[in-house]
Formats: sequence, structure tokens, C-alpha cells
Amino acid sequence: MHGESKLTWARAGSLGAALWTFAAFAARPAHADEMADPHAHHHVVAEAPTRSVASYQIPDISLVREDNKVVALPDELNDGRSVVLAFIYTSCTTICPLTSRTLYELQNKLGSARDQVHIVSISIDPEQDTPQRLREYAARFHAGPEWHHYTGTLAASQAAQRAFGVYRGNKMDHVPATLVRAAPGAPWVRLGGFATAEQLLAELPAVRAAQ
Repeated sequence: MHGESKLTWARAGSLGAALWTFAAFAARPAHADEMADPHAHHHVVAEAPTRSVASYQIPDISLVREDNKVVALPDELNDGRSVVLAFIYTSCTTICPLTSRTLYELQNKLGSARDQVHIVSISIDPEQDTPQRLREYAARFHAGPEWHHYTGTLAASQAAQRAFGVYRGNKMDHVPATLVRAAPGAPWVRLGGFATAEQLLAELPAVRAAQ
């Protein structure tokens, strides 16, 4: 839809790591709303990640960060850093823990260059995901100062989802996708499926060179 070039990667090693991570998170104590989450019908599938290059128009909307600060999305995404963007919700028990685990691994791999990358997680369930819940979720994945989580109004969340081509109408129908922009003004790279931290880092050549 937005992409011009597509590349399918080999799945070797990635699925095993994803399944291990899913099992680890499935074993942890769940909130009551997680136990009742109808999203549980989703399963981890062995689909190879896909890569496409796209141009997205960042919507002029306000979101609420996990620290309760109201921010403009264009300002958050155009602060001079590379951006790694994902859409999650805190009561998700399948796709989101795997995505967030990968972002945690990316954060660790960035090392001393982590301040050059802004990791962004936007909730697709803002009516439930308060800043406090986002703080708890961020702590679960040991999010550092370069990784922010956002909520806001339902309209704002949906506008962000539509702008980046991930809106599915229902949170239970969302699909894994991570978006990477190497620098302000650069095109976005959309990684569909469960990309690994290594694959995300490969999209940030300047950051890798600075490590």
C-alpha cells in the first residue's frame, strides 16, 4: 500500500527466539483484564518478516506520554534522532510482548549510541492505557530514557494508526509491524511481522557506525 520495494528475510533463529519470549511472558502472572482479553485467539505464526519503504505524513495530533506530559507527535518524532516506532496495548498477551521484548533487546544493543535513537510505543487502546499503566508496562520491559510510551484520546490514537497504515478497526485484529526512520526527512522502513533487534539495528547504519 505504501511500500515500493519488498524484501523477505530468512526466518532462521528468529522464530525460536520469539516462541521462547512468548512462553516466558505467558508464564508470568497476568492482570485480570489480560486473562479476559479476547485477543488471546492470536497465535505466534512462522511468517517471515517483510521490508518495505514508505513515506508517511505525521499527523498534527497531541498525545500523552507515560510521564503525563502532553506532547505533539510531530515534535516527538522530529527531534533530530532516528526513530523506531511500534503500536501496542498493555493488556495484549501475544503480539505486543514480543514486539516490546524486541525493542528492549534493541535498546540494549544500541549501547552508548542509545541516545541517538528515539524508541516510540503508541497505545492502540488509549481508553484503558492510562499514563500509569504505560509506566508499569515500560518498567516491565526495562525501558530506558530513550524509549517513550504514549496514550491520548481514541481519536488521536486512531489518527496515528491510520497515518502509519496500521489501523485495523479493532485492537484484537492488529498485526505486528515496526517502523524505522534512520534520520529526520528520510523515508520510513516498515518491517512487517516479528523483526529481530538485529534487523532493526541494520536499518540504522549511522547509529551502528557510532557504536
